[in-house]
Amino acid sequence: MTTTLQDIPLKTIDGKNASLGDYAGKVALVVNVASKCGLTPQYDGLEKLYEAYRDQGLVVLGFPANDFAGQEPGANDEIADFCRTNFSVQFPMFEKITVTGADKHPLYQALTLEAPPVTGDSAGFRERLKGFGMTPNPEPEVLWNFEKFLIDKSGAVAARFAPTTAPDDAALVGAIEAALAG
Repeated sequence: MTTTLQDIPLKTIDGKNASLGDYAGKVALVVNVASKCGLTPQYDGLEKLYEAYRDQGLVVLGFPANDFAGQEPGANDEIADFCRTNFSVQFPMFEKITVTGADKHPLYQALTLEAPPVTGDSAGFRERLKGFGMTPNPEPEVLWNFEKFLIDKSGAVAARFAPTTAPDDAALVGAIEAALAG
């Protein structure tokens, strides 16, 4: 039997068993998140996106990761508290995972294998990271916190967006609307 994205075992931020199959028939925006990143304010936009489209079938799924410059050092309970307190996050959050490298979570192994090319200013962000003396991950690896994978109602990866793509970016919103209509 072939394993799909929806079959990969996950754990919610409070330790309950889950999978993307729990959201079958919905459009999912999977985002690796971090609490101490320059992009952390995107939590606010992600929550607004979730609130605007959840009744139409969108679910935003947050996956904390500490893979980039130690920007998510907290434990799951600390991360959950941070998200609720600072951004009133209501969208589902999952336990902290690894999204790149040798210990990459199976979800991100599948996402990076299936994902189409990145939409947004991935190249510019890659150059900025180099300017800070960092070596960006090679494609198709996740570049940084807040990279976004859009999964359609059938469970296939429909699009991928650069970390700097804001949640209200026209290309992202358009892709979400198209996936919801599909």
